[in-house]
Amino acid sequence: MELKGAGKTTLLSVLGLLLMPEEGSYRFENREMLTADIDQAAIRNRKIGFVFQEHRLLPQFTAIDNILLPTLASQSQANEDQTSYARELMRLTGIADLAAKYPPTLSGGESSRTALCRALIMAPSLLLADEPTGQLDAVNSHNIVSLLKQVNKELGTTILMVTHSGEVASAAGRILTLDNGAIK
Repeated sequence: MELKGAGKTTLLSVLGLLLMPEEGSYRFENREMLTADIDQAAIRNRKIGFVFQEHRLLPQFTAIDNILLPTLASQSQANEDQTSYARELMRLTGIADLAAKYPPTLSGGESSRTALCRALIMAPSLLLADEPTGQLDAVNSHNIVSLLKQVNKELGTTILMVTHSGEVASAAGRILTLDNGAIK
């Protein structure tokens, strides 16, 4: 797919059904996504996880509430299994003790890990990650990459990650380059 003037974040936004391309097609789970009969919002919420560069955490909610937000698209409150899973994700990312903290009190790295947990809470089949290790130190970056590899292996989640880190990229099964809007 070629996107005129598009960059990495734009590509992720198209794949995540947040933006519509001017031309071309997009198949996800053997279905064309760019047709009127597709409920893109439902697919986006249930099947696609997002880790944005800016985190997009809501400051009025605690870390665990931010993680559980995607569950509220189809129910009035998170159930016990979802809350337990959120706590497990927090443990795996090293932020278990931050559940009651609010985003303004979190460091950039803690916010990144909270955003990653939120992206994984619905056990998506596709995870789109825009520089998920960009604000992390080497140890936490390694831990996040290990977690992503585990998610890929155990859940079968496809992970499309944008990174400028050669070390992070080297952990990927396949590396693509985006050059002037074209994937190479």
